[in-house]
Amino acid sequence: MKISIKMISIATTFLWLFLITFCVSVAYSIKDVQFNFEEPNVSVTKKNELLFSLPISIFNKGYYNIDSFNLTTKVLDRESFTLACQSTFVPVIEKNKRTIVNHTVTVNFNDLLQNSQDYLFNDTELKLYMIVGMKLADVIPVQVSTNLSLPWGAPLYNFTIGKIRYGVDNATRVKATIPISFENHAPFDLNGTVKIKIYNNNDVFLGDGETSIEAPQGSSYQDYVEVSVKNAETISDSGRLEVYIQTSLFSYGPMVISYG
Repeated sequence: MKISIKMISIATTFLWLFLITFCVSVAYSIKDVQFNFEEPNVSVTKKNELLFSLPISIFNKGYYNIDSFNLTTKVLDRESFTLACQSTFVPVIEKNKRTIVNHTVTVNFNDLLQNSQDYLFNDTELKLYMIVGMKLADVIPVQVSTNLSLPWGAPLYNFTIGKIRYGVDNATRVKATIPISFENHAPFDLNGTVKIKIYNNNDVFLGDGETSIEAPQGSSYQDYVEVSVKNAETISDSGRLEVYIQTSLFSYGPMVISYG
């Protein structure tokens, strides 16, 4: 059976018309997909890791289903060091329907402190690099990316050591009282201990003491550490303090602070 060149030409023309129409409809379909990112929520997991939850509302008002939806988020510090990378996959987002996706990323707090301790003491921000991939009409792959900034509140904002006060503990010892204060700007409660060691200006160890800390998020904390000094003759007007902070989320120290 012979097929004329004219028939092949007509079939080819219809094929191209179909492809053009299909591509145009897919392009309009992309336009009608709405993404609404809710406010991120930060909590602490049972493994004492930071959990960033990002609810996303996807309203597919296009002509086709969205297949193989994949959202990948990288959490970066200020030096662009990758702290965590996790993905959320949704097989199908049907047309004319709204789908809620809860995207989560966990970050180890000690990894956050690895390159900078500023996250403990200064309000700053984290960087989020997000990549969204999907298939439209089960054929055409689409990928977009964006950068976001996530405000970060320091758990030990304005951490301050007050002036040491000495008093008589008993007949043989002197008690040193050291005020401490800070504000918990972090999105979680802070519980743990603060330990302080005292050294005089000749680097002689005088004694140490510790106190527990309980600072709900958004609260101010004020307390003091008491140190029993065995030998009053070793006390000097100047020296240094070594501060150690231990919580379920992180360990930090020694932070060396001069006095006098």
